[in-house]
Amino acid sequence: MLIRVHSWLHHSAPSKPVPRPFLRMSFTVAQARSLLTKIARRRVLVIGDVMLDHYIWGDSHRISPEAPVPVVAINRDTYVPGGAANVALNCAALGATTTVLGAIGRDEAGRTLRRLLVGAVTALAAPVPGPTIVKARVILQRQQLCRLDREAAPASYHLAPARARRLLAPALAAADTIILSDYAKGLLTTELVAWIITTARAAGKFIALDPKPRNPLAAPELDLFTPNRREAAELADVSWVPGQPFPADAICERLHTRYGMRHLVITLSEDGMLLSTAGRPRQQIPTAAREVFDVSGAGDTSIASLALALAAGADLPTAAHFANAAAGVVVGKLGTATAAPAEILAHLAPSPRSS
Repeated sequence: MLIRVHSWLHHSAPSKPVPRPFLRMSFTVAQARSLLTKIARRRVLVIGDVMLDHYIWGDSHRISPEAPVPVVAINRDTYVPGGAANVALNCAALGATTTVLGAIGRDEAGRTLRRLLVGAVTALAAPVPGPTIVKARVILQRQQLCRLDREAAPASYHLAPARARRLLAPALAAADTIILSDYAKGLLTTELVAWIITTARAAGKFIALDPKPRNPLAAPELDLFTPNRREAAELADVSWVPGQPFPADAICERLHTRYGMRHLVITLSEDGMLLSTAGRPRQQIPTAAREVFDVSGAGDTSIASLALALAAGADLPTAAHFANAAAGVVVGKLGTATAAPAEILAHLAPSPRSS
């Protein structure tokens, strides 16, 4: 007997291919290749909540006699960097010289995470009292059955201001692009972010933030701000119910008033990206995904590719098309993943039927 896991068990079940209207007309392979060449000259520092993503792959053919749940026979375990570490890997995959700073526990998970980053990014690991944050996902028949989280309270991942500055000062000086990847786990505090922004802005560096409403940070006048739809509504204190029309005008105006960012990009999942400047919605870029297998990590890909494209000199629509193509590659993979330049170029290439 084969046990089928219904798609309501998780949000990333395989779905039908998503059309890519207007993408090729708006952004070409030649444009992407030129942008990737410029990105390869960038030096990026990612600061935020690093994690270890653990995937437990298995099959099931019977229900447990102890409870109405499937008995999973484990086939294999895989580990990949997650959270801010995945943002850093995405930057490195796009060709940028990348450094990441995050809080890592003195445990086996922390050693595994460090080992996975070797050769791809320079890791400034800050040992902390809490355990390394681990997200374990049980994958049954290519669907996520459940997720098991291991983490401590946010205070366990705080760094003393003097220690944080000592770790960050050389990396900040060497980087030209700063990405703050906040998962509200404790590393990014208002005091630390204020110092980072002041230091980076004085040196003319590009600064981006992927925010979390659970950890509202005073982060004024950033170059890039990338909440998703739900986060944007919460940060703007605007009421919105999923499934209802998105109040883009009110949210964009409120966020710009509060944060004064240069570029606001609201990621809209299957609806693409909403671009805003000066508090006004400017353009909606349709999704670039051909098929969606797993949306986990797509936000990491989006901020990495958006920040690097803008820092490399692209205008906002061009950067958004590039980021959409990169995210379109990633959601077509199962598990936390990155998009390599060759994959992005292949994704943008006209299909035989349309050429």
